[in-house]
Amino acid sequence: MTAGFVLLDRPEILSVMFYPRRDMTPGPPESVDLRISVDGAELHARFYPNDPAGPVVLFFHGNGEVVADYDDVAPVYHHFGMSLLAADYRGYGQSSGRPAFTTMLADAHAVKTAAFAHLDAAGFGGPRFLMGRSLGALSAVELAATDAEGFAGLVLESGAAGIRGWSRFARPGEDPAPWEELRAAQLARMAAVTLPLLTIHGAEDELIPVQSALDVQAALGSASKRLLVIPHAGHNDLMAVGLRQYFEALAAFVQDVGGSASTSRETGQG
Repeated sequence: MTAGFVLLDRPEILSVMFYPRRDMTPGPPESVDLRISVDGAELHARFYPNDPAGPVVLFFHGNGEVVADYDDVAPVYHHFGMSLLAADYRGYGQSSGRPAFTTMLADAHAVKTAAFAHLDAAGFGGPRFLMGRSLGALSAVELAATDAEGFAGLVLESGAAGIRGWSRFARPGEDPAPWEELRAAQLARMAAVTLPLLTIHGAEDELIPVQSALDVQAALGSASKRLLVIPHAGHNDLMAVGLRQYFEALAAFVQDVGGSASTSRETGQG
């Protein structure tokens, strides 16, 4: 499923899509650092635990962020009853290696496996949610489309998930067919998503226009879809502009969808 993304693994594209930053900042005392071995690298993820019976959000961040940036955000998740587990891409934070599109998508599966193993071992039995911000929407959609078992819902924040098309990166005179195949494959990947969806986007997003969020909303195969557009918010100030709106919508989604998922498991439905 990720093979077509090799088109994007070119130096001139990677240099404008990834902004890796090393950060060895220790986590808060209650956090737990996970080390995840993948082909050719070791990934770092950080778990910010709350109530073991409550929901957990597996989070893939944006292209200029690192896990440590969420040390100060995790308490807000806790306030709204959620645990947070955030993962770094190769070359970011405490993860080794170099970032690329193909490895980022493949690594998402290893992150899920390690995260679920840790949650199971630590006794965290609440519903689990998948979330991607900006570039992280690609990892989230990859898992939602191809490896959704165990997740109760999908959250996309400020993400286009590739639907805008990657052909703008094609070199002059290059055969457009592979680029169209990549776009078609990504649309098919989106159509395969059936998890309940919450989309959060800034009305004034200058990097990924809100219309892109609406396009993704329409392309995803989810039967249940919610959309929050935060007025006056751009790409990187959603929480600064609309913190309460953001987390009230997220908490309501997690509670509603997570409760339904728990009921289905208990009754043997779904």
